[in-house]
Amino acid sequence: MSDPTLLILPGDGIGPEVMAEVRKVIEWTGANGGPRFDVQEDLAGGCAYDAHGTPLTDGTMARALAADAVLLGAVGGPRYDALDFSLKPERALLRLRKEMDLFANLRPAQCFDALKDFSSLKPELVSGLDMMIVRELTSGVYFGEPRGVTGEGDGRVGINTHRYAAPEIARVARAAFDLARRRQGRVCSMEKSNVMEAGILWREVVEEVHRDGYEDVELSHMLADAGGMQIVRAPKQFDVILTDNLFGDMLSDVAAMLTGSLGMLPSASLGAPRENDRPRALYEPVHGSAPDIAGQGKANPIACILSFAMALRYSFDAGEAATRIERAVEAVLADGVRTGDLMQAEGGRPATTAQMGDAIVGKLSGTA
Repeated sequence: MSDPTLLILPGDGIGPEVMAEVRKVIEWTGANGGPRFDVQEDLAGGCAYDAHGTPLTDGTMARALAADAVLLGAVGGPRYDALDFSLKPERALLRLRKEMDLFANLRPAQCFDALKDFSSLKPELVSGLDMMIVRELTSGVYFGEPRGVTGEGDGRVGINTHRYAAPEIARVARAAFDLARRRQGRVCSMEKSNVMEAGILWREVVEEVHRDGYEDVELSHMLADAGGMQIVRAPKQFDVILTDNLFGDMLSDVAAMLTGSLGMLPSASLGAPRENDRPRALYEPVHGSAPDIAGQGKANPIACILSFAMALRYSFDAGEAATRIERAVEAVLADGVRTGDLMQAEGGRPATTAQMGDAIVGKLSGTA
């Protein structure tokens, strides 16, 4: 049987730097009892525009659709700001999400004990935090029609339509319930059913899916604004939060601050199963391309490395290998190894991007 394919798209800015460290972990994993991959690499974002005049070629899109998983670094940068909207680097990511039909965005908020003082919340509120937000990614107000700005002067009207069809809600609900079964078995669904008809439908469909084969998972409901308050009041009360595109965008950014640094946050975007039963999947760190520090060895590769760990767990059923990587990251942080975004005045051992990657591989090997 051939090795599963992993398409790597390093992208722009710090993307190639952090992806170089992920490659070290990929190679170590394959050489030490974990899955081995047919690793392919291609261009996406600004670098693809520079080379081909488009942020994502049809050939790269075809490779993404054929791959067992895609791992993206970052796209974008100020040098592309003057481009037409259709040519901006970010269009590569949007096309990947659309054509791969990636409807469930998984955003974990995990606080390693060594970083509990980096959060804006009290350490006792975030120490040991392990929460997952499942955001519907392909519908809702970001995609609904009609939309746009009409009229002129004081008569201008901005229109966006918050629209959800029952099947769109049902499939992301199933994804959240399936995920909860692999975690603590609890889902909290968040919407605004008190003021939005789409929220009423959301709650109804989630409850229907729950009754249809998921009654072993604990389901609760919360209004999204109250959910935002509870995330910063007592985040450890949550296991899996299920929510729509708009509220998921907001709530996941709120949850991101609980961990102390964007350089620590991975993500996954999952779609329907392919012929081999693996879901179409795109994994990427939450941080952007950070062009201001690109090429300087200052970038934190942990989010991208943890994104690969998510790929092991959710695309390749290799949870044990994923856990080993996560524990290696935790051990390196406990040793005080820090890239610049994790440094504090009272200490820490400064590390470059490559040194952080080497330290993590060292922990995996038992040599550091």
